[in-house]
Amino acid sequence: MARFVRCLRRTVFSNSSSSPSIAYRNPTIGFPSNQNPKFLISRRCLSSGSYVSEMQKSAFERNICRLIRNEIEYELDHLPPLQPPRSYGPFSVEERPGEQWISLKGKFGEEEDIKIEATMFDKSVPTSKSTKTEPEFILHITFIVNITKGTAGETLEIMCSAWPDNIEISKLCIRKGVKSSPSSYNGPEFEELDDELQEALYQYLEKRGISDDLAVFLHKYMKNKGKGEYVRWMESVKSYVEQK
Repeated sequence: MARFVRCLRRTVFSNSSSSPSIAYRNPTIGFPSNQNPKFLISRRCLSSGSYVSEMQKSAFERNICRLIRNEIEYELDHLPPLQPPRSYGPFSVEERPGEQWISLKGKFGEEEDIKIEATMFDKSVPTSKSTKTEPEFILHITFIVNITKGTAGETLEIMCSAWPDNIEISKLCIRKGVKSSPSSYNGPEFEELDDELQEALYQYLEKRGISDDLAVFLHKYMKNKGKGEYVRWMESVKSYVEQK
């Protein structure tokens, strides 16, 4: 009996003394091989860093949208763009939202089709009153008149400038068909023509509703269009930033 008890004690003590040894040699026991405590801590840090980065990005984008909203509200409250007119004199006006051009279309008599394409403000020049301390500028608009008559496919193309209260002709030529040869002779500059011929060509345009009054109309129109395009552009930027 005593011998059996001694054998039992040796077995118990042997098993209990080996357990600490196994735990000491393998401190990661109880964790998968790829998820030891250091790995879990590192993963939590990365997750926390990504969360902070996303929060910063979100706050930055919200700030951009807030600034854009403020700018839109300011423009709409102080000088909101007006509904653009759909006609001018004998011409219908095509607004073309989002573009830097507008088109005017009309007829003269039974045979002539007239199309005018005008830019938004494309340059400015200093006035005679302009100084270094107090600069003063006048704005410029380019517009092109195309007059087509008959079925020959020929078009009289006249390039013009619209200043705040007058128009100027800069060039004119005949376009044959849709495409013209790049080597075609397009005539001299308008200012090189005889003075009487220049005056006659201004009268030619005036009879067709293209006069200094058109310059006044275009400047007023483009000022309003510029404001509307600015608001439209800001709304597009805001919409893009808000996308997820």
